[in-house]
Amino acid sequence: MNFHSSFFKKAKKKHFKKKESTLFRDAFGNLHFIKRFLIFTFGCISYNRYNGFNQLQLKGTEYLKDLPDKRVLFVSNHQTYFADVFAMFHVFCSVKNGFINSIKNPIYLLNPKVNLYYVAAKETMDQGFLTKLFTYSGGITVKRTWKEGDKKVNRSVNISEITRMGIALNDGWLITFPQGTTQAFAPGRRGIVHVIRKYNPIVVPIVIDGFQKAYDKKGIRIKKKGVLQKMKFKEPIQLDLKKDSTENIMEKIMDAIEQSPKYYKKN
Repeated sequence: MNFHSSFFKKAKKKHFKKKESTLFRDAFGNLHFIKRFLIFTFGCISYNRYNGFNQLQLKGTEYLKDLPDKRVLFVSNHQTYFADVFAMFHVFCSVKNGFINSIKNPIYLLNPKVNLYYVAAKETMDQGFLTKLFTYSGGITVKRTWKEGDKKVNRSVNISEITRMGIALNDGWLITFPQGTTQAFAPGRRGIVHVIRKYNPIVVPIVIDGFQKAYDKKGIRIKKKGVLQKMKFKEPIQLDLKKDSTENIMEKIMDAIEQSPKYYKKN
């Protein structure tokens, strides 16, 4: 039993080490030039949603300037399937090119951040050709542990999914939505704590608002124009992984993204 356990650990470690980006491909083997083209194209198509008929108000992007290029985990509340993520791609590409709290110079789309990834539900990203292109641009797909379609399930956390998140973190920045749903004040899912404990990234909170008002649930169809969307970045969350319990880490995350009970009372 010990021999088999040791063998599989070594095999997994060896397999993990192979997952490294190169000049031409990211850590998952996706071609950088295709990712650049997709980010540029989706960025051009979506730009007016954030700096046109709708506006995106940014705060706190100065906290991103001095972050390392790898092993940074962003945790955010979630309001639509795709509009939130598209906006974050705009912001991160803009910051990479030296712009602070602004996406008014879309020249940044010519030099995108290609080592940027985001976690998304597999059932959402398997819906068609367009969502597969979204995945190629940086999606890390996972199966929800509590829900499949409209049916409630009770799955354990898939270790391979955590490993893929680790690969993304070791290659760059990873965006996650700890609630795993667009429902406001839904409970946080503890799978994200497993990722934090295993890979010890810098954890940066994001708070968004206005996206649910402007778009449909998928974030594709425009519901209303003239909406002020907001995105606020905060300083990294201070965690002590040796002393903090899983519950305590989860509480800190939910408080930082303003989805804890005390914020519910304010609303």
